[in-house]
Amino acid sequence: MAMLDTGITKLYYTISEVANLMEEEAHVLRYWESEFDVLRPRKNRAGKRVYTKDDIDVVYRVRHLLRDEKFTIDGARQILKKEKKASKEGSSSVEELKEIKLFFEKMLDRVKVD
Repeated sequence: MAMLDTGITKLYYTISEVANLMEEEAHVLRYWESEFDVLRPRKNRAGKRVYTKDDIDVVYRVRHLLRDEKFTIDGARQILKKEKKASKEGSSSVEELKEIKLFFEKMLDRVKVD
């Protein structure tokens, strides 16, 4: 569901560029920052917000939940927390599978040696 898979290749975007992309006002994006922990764009040396592709994907997800799915701020926050937790659990499962694979490879090496 990545929003920027349209061929745009900039590394960083200003808040006004992101606001135009999302068809929202810049003050709305700043408000969402205060409400959603997952939305934390970095600031450059001048103190201006700079959004990466990942930040824009989060903004898009927040916008979708609020505008299209009609969630409240609290409801959208809960959905994002569940998604974040599920992705963390998924990545830990992958790590566990890698460890199991390594274990079995070592066991196979021992069997071949004996």
